[in-house]
Formats: sequence, C-alpha cells, structure tokens
Amino acid sequence: MIKALHQLNVTSDMAYIAAMASIVLSIVAWFTRRGDNLDQAERLGIFIGLWAPTLAIFGRALEDQERTVNLKID
Repeated sequence: MIKALHQLNVTSDMAYIAAMASIVLSIVAWFTRRGDNLDQAERLGIFIGLWAPTLAIFGRALEDQERTVNLKID
C-alpha cells in the first residue's frame, strides 16, 4: 500500500500535513458545535482527531520508502 501511495506521488510531507490538519479540524469541529445535537458534534471531533495517528504512521512509512528509493538511485 505504501509503494502504491509513493507511486501516486504522495509524499511523507503530505501525510504529515494531513495529520496536523486532522488535529486542527478536530479542534474546530469541537468548538463550533451548535444546536441541540452537541453529542454528535463531540463524537465528530473525536473521530476526526483519531485520523492523526494513522496519517502520521503513513507519513513515517512514506519517509522510509522515499529514503529507500533514494538509496537505490545513489
């Protein structure tokens, strides 16, 4: 899967930025909850925040893949 992401030109920086965006979006979802359904907004904020570790792991794996490809080229 990581090789496929790498072939699609997804970089580790993109994955790390997506992880940080997930944290920011989680906080925004948490603080902008409105209306009577506060529980759903809270769960949405938590759900979005749970993406960050997965995206960071993808970033690390892509970083390793980039390093391996660069070693083969050199």
